[in-house]
Amino acid sequence: FEWSEQDRPDSASTVWSPFAADTDYFAPSEASFMINFRVCDLDAMLAQLTAAGAKVIDKRESSEFGDFGWFVDPDGNKVELWQPPG
Repeated sequence: FEWSEQDRPDSASTVWSPFAADTDYFAPSEASFMINFRVCDLDAMLAQLTAAGAKVIDKRESSEFGDFGWFVDPDGNKVELWQPPG
């Protein structure tokens, strides 16, 4: 569904993507969900996280949907970062 921020009324949306119960996509997290943040510069964001001491997962994926990277938050949840194409 779409929503907007008061100061940026044309730039926000929420996507819900269900996965099979036995998926390992969220590993190493034991959570049954994962938050995904859209970023403008994936490499720069991952470098910032690394410099700040975050546990960045040493894996990247690229597809027609864009570039993806991940880190693990302090509670052990895997968090996905997505840089859309273009």
